[in-house]
Amino acid sequence: MRSQVAGLLKASHFGPTVLVVSITFVLSLTQFSALDSLVIAVAILLGQFVVGWTNDLVDFPSDKAAKRLKKPLVSGAISESTLRICIGIALLSALIVSLLSPLGVSGTAIHFLGLLSATAYNLKLKATMLSVVPYMVSFGALPCAIYIAAGANPPNWMVLGFILFASAFHFLNVLKDMESDIDQDVMGLPQVIGRKKSIVAAIVLAGLGISDVVLGNITT
Repeated sequence: MRSQVAGLLKASHFGPTVLVVSITFVLSLTQFSALDSLVIAVAILLGQFVVGWTNDLVDFPSDKAAKRLKKPLVSGAISESTLRICIGIALLSALIVSLLSPLGVSGTAIHFLGLLSATAYNLKLKATMLSVVPYMVSFGALPCAIYIAAGANPPNWMVLGFILFASAFHFLNVLKDMESDIDQDVMGLPQVIGRKKSIVAAIVLAGLGISDVVLGNITT
């Protein structure tokens, strides 16, 4: 049981998941109480489980072919059937908790738009020139879900900042598996433009993100 739990946490892409949930909690505190922010963070956590687990399930054949033994499915720490069941439970739980949280109907709709976008990336878009678009949509939706649920509109600089930093992360995140992705014909935008240009793109996007946040805070 312990090894399965560890495998599930690893398959959820635990590091990025913790980062997203932490950002969600801090951002929610600007609009809601600590308790309400915690409930919202739990809803986002469940959604991130769905995204991470779906990614590993879809990528299992290619991960196995590339002998990525650090992947829980490839190493045998968890099974495909277990992961499918957990995805279903997490998806239903994310919907229930999100609706019952301060996100309400409007925030939940935006939350699930982000989940739909991320799932589209896992299923198809990661291997196309549009691979960066789900990152832009999903992360741009996060502040919108929180602010709109609170009856406000997020600052434009904030939404743009989320989009820019998420896009930069996309170009960096694929670097570690770029060669094996190309060998398996997974040709997202970073793979098409290559390693050096992807690094440059990530640096430029991150720089624009920092400038956006600084200028946004100066002018508000």
